[in-house]
Amino acid sequence: MGLYGVMTTSVSGMSVQSDRMGTVADNIANVDTTGYKTASTEFATLVAEGRVLEYVPGSVSTIARRGVSEQGDMTYTKSPTDLAVSGNGFFMVQSSAGTPYLTRAGSFVPNSEGELVNAAGFKLLGYSLLGGDLSSIINSPAGLEVVGSANLGMKAVPSTTGAFQVNLPAGAAVTATADLPGANAATSEYAGKTSLVTYDNLGNEVVLDIYSAKTAANTWQVAVYDHSKASASGGFPYTGGALTTSTLTFDGTTGQLASTSPSSLSVTVPNGAALTLNLTNTTQLAGDYTPQKATANGNAPAAVDRLEISKGGIVTAIYADGSRVDAYKIPLANVASPDNLTAISGNVFATSKSSGDLQLGTANTGSLGQVVSGALEKSTVDLASELTEMVEAQRSYTANSKVFQTGAQLLDVLVNLVR
Repeated sequence: MGLYGVMTTSVSGMSVQSDRMGTVADNIANVDTTGYKTASTEFATLVAEGRVLEYVPGSVSTIARRGVSEQGDMTYTKSPTDLAVSGNGFFMVQSSAGTPYLTRAGSFVPNSEGELVNAAGFKLLGYSLLGGDLSSIINSPAGLEVVGSANLGMKAVPSTTGAFQVNLPAGAAVTATADLPGANAATSEYAGKTSLVTYDNLGNEVVLDIYSAKTAANTWQVAVYDHSKASASGGFPYTGGALTTSTLTFDGTTGQLASTSPSSLSVTVPNGAALTLNLTNTTQLAGDYTPQKATANGNAPAAVDRLEISKGGIVTAIYADGSRVDAYKIPLANVASPDNLTAISGNVFATSKSSGDLQLGTANTGSLGQVVSGALEKSTVDLASELTEMVEAQRSYTANSKVFQTGAQLLDVLVNLVR
């Protein structure tokens, strides 16, 4: 090989240092890229076979590596849809073509369709919890859906629970049977009336009129009517009669509900659900008819106001009325050798033969890390180290170029010997 071998070896030396400069340039350019993993160039010797007494110059090659498994520092934000992984694992995302990838870049924001998309345009994937039972496949992204608020729509909650607590006047006169509220007569008499707003299955307001009348000593009748069925005067008689009636009895000594008395009132809201009103603190004491508490849950139709994400990856939709619905579960993916994943443009990774097969699991369980909401994982690039690496690569490249120049000069001397 001789001088030609010297020149060939020096060329390979310049080539690998050029590759080394390429990774340095890439790292410096991505020093502020969310979830970026530092690239590095490793060198491997190529030895040329020769005779024992003769040295044959070899060469050098490069192997590019990425420290994918290295944990980056956290930076905290005000956006609940900015996500980071503390520990092992990757988010599953989907390209515009529908191809699934792995990433640690969790700068997700809703797009025009309400889907969570990161800065590179990849959509966050998760399992829907809206259909009831969650069926996940551990070694495949099958069953994953794009996470977002587009499919959540508006939500109305029918009234199912509430409270009705009043003081019924102990000195009230006993009402004749024909004039009790439950008789629904134009002459109906009562000691007090309270109206309560409830909601049906469609989110419509349904006003319930609750009447109380004394039927005997320490005994009261409670009757509930649909206010929309009231007469033109706004009261009795109601079309269709009472929704429910109940008889309450009190301890004449304490004024509290007797142990044998119902402590709740059940009524079915028109076009709604069965509503149970807690009567526990209703009393019969001296004084006037005094409502203490009259409440019912439920709400009119409300849209999604924001999303919250737990450490376990549960995405909860918060509606404008304050109600909460668990909508998605974000899994974390992992492989046996993360550093051997194939890097794809957009700061995402694909599995390879060297990385091992995809495994999906629940965040914050087993060896998987936890999802941190309102945070981003910073790039793992150490700028000072990269600048040092750049200077070393420059010096090595220059040294190899000097070897090449010297070999060329010696070859020129050899050629001139025959002239």
